[in-house]
Amino acid sequence: MAVTDEAIDRIKEMIVSGELRPGDKLPKEADLATKLGLSRNSLREAVKALSLIQILDVRQGDGTYVTSLEPGLLMGAIAFVVDFHHDRSVLDFLQVRRILEPAATALAATRIDAAGIAELRGLAQVDEPRPSTERLIEQDLRFHRAIAGFSGNPVLCSLLDSLSSPTMRARHWRGLTQSGSWERTVREHQAIVDALESGDAEAARAWSTAHIAGVEQWLRKVA
Repeated sequence: MAVTDEAIDRIKEMIVSGELRPGDKLPKEADLATKLGLSRNSLREAVKALSLIQILDVRQGDGTYVTSLEPGLLMGAIAFVVDFHHDRSVLDFLQVRRILEPAATALAATRIDAAGIAELRGLAQVDEPRPSTERLIEQDLRFHRAIAGFSGNPVLCSLLDSLSSPTMRARHWRGLTQSGSWERTVREHQAIVDALESGDAEAARAWSTAHIAGVEQWLRKVA
């Protein structure tokens, strides 16, 4: 194991064991290096690596702290990697989305309240006579993000949010090239909301699966 990797593992152990908790300040570099039996250079490299994935927060002139470790913060590293994937790999992301989003939608059916249904009803409608593709995509993203939020699972919500970037390009392409795609999207969104309002988790799951599968099937034909 590389020395830097060992240093990363040692800091990870301190966090997992509870010796270091969210918001805690790490000991001074020299003291921590001595405690862990590491060189200051390897410790410094480990801190740098852990700060890149937002496990640690290096504050100039103050010290290094454990972050909140909230899922939304930690999933940022996944979103960063996802942004580098293009072309046919978007199908892989759509497959993952087809697995995760119906599960989130089914959870939302058991937890959403009347205010949430009203919010989704608004996001499922297109009031403008000729909205731009960009406007429709923005509303589509807000609709799906809201459903994930109503699942009540912050990890699932963050994972789905990280998948938005590559699949958004596919949605934009479909909106520009496939006739009637947005009308179909609106109908499917409304069917999802109907299922959520009735509290029917399996119907909500089924509509969500069909909705995402439609984009995936179209992309397989044209890619």
